[in-house]
Amino acid sequence: MMRQVQQVTDAYEYCRQVTQRASKTFYWGSVFLPPQKRQAVWAIYAFCRMVDDIVDEEADGTTPAIGHLRGSYSPARAIDGWREALIRLYEQGRTADDPILLAWDHMLEYYPVPLRPALDLLDGVEMDLTRQRYLNFDELHLYCYRVAGTVGLLTSPIFGYEDEEALNHAVDLGIALQLTNILRDIGEDARRDRIYLPLDEMARFGYSETDLMEGVINDEFRELVHFQMKRADEYYQRSLPGIDLLHPDCRLAVRLSGTLYRCILDRIRINNFNVFTMRASVPLQTKVRMASTHWFMQQVDPYVKGIHSWKGQHQSALSSHR
Repeated sequence: MMRQVQQVTDAYEYCRQVTQRASKTFYWGSVFLPPQKRQAVWAIYAFCRMVDDIVDEEADGTTPAIGHLRGSYSPARAIDGWREALIRLYEQGRTADDPILLAWDHMLEYYPVPLRPALDLLDGVEMDLTRQRYLNFDELHLYCYRVAGTVGLLTSPIFGYEDEEALNHAVDLGIALQLTNILRDIGEDARRDRIYLPLDEMARFGYSETDLMEGVINDEFRELVHFQMKRADEYYQRSLPGIDLLHPDCRLAVRLSGTLYRCILDRIRINNFNVFTMRASVPLQTKVRMASTHWFMQQVDPYVKGIHSWKGQHQSALSSHR
């Protein structure tokens, strides 16, 4: 029994370290969650990071980039392995000695995290093996849903929600975050010969693939990126009503995470749209200021007063987990 407890503790610690190294902004928001929910969210994030790095990181024996895990010599086979492992965990309750799967096994005892979004996420990651360009936003939207909108569906049962409508807003937030990632990582993705900006929109603004691959920052590029930022902003706005549908003990963390990620767009502007040689990141002082502001705002939020009645009405929602 003690060995099992230690294994679970070590598994969550591994997930925590992955989250902290890979996304300081996401990690900063997660620390405002209650301990058990915080651990569960780290398990979700570590899974997302693991499968993403299977495709993105070189598997040539070199050290992965800071915050990333090692890739695979056979990414398609590795993704299939994760797909099979998840299905086995959900259907048979069996898992290998992988720390992420061990954390998921424990997490599922407390939270009804669905399997389907996890499988959809794997499908999205798999798209990076076969697609390097997106003709229009409809194509990109499917990708964003799979690799990020699904994360909202995976984490919502952990946060707890009062209304199914919360799930639609969670997907909107995931898409907003992914659109922000795409803008921040334009240069990094170009070095992998990937362009996530819709090609029809690049053409509309008069900015070519050659320009992007050469890191050209001109008026056309700024206008193109500004257009993409406006779209991301719309998804952030659409996600906001969903926060009040979450359990009160998670609203601060989710609201703060969204706000901090949104600040990355501001940093891109501050960097004069240089996403080729500069990485937009949120300074620590901004994180502290935002955390203080959101904490104060929540103290006067009338929804907080309903926390005890919410618990009574929704406690049973966690009793069925698989």
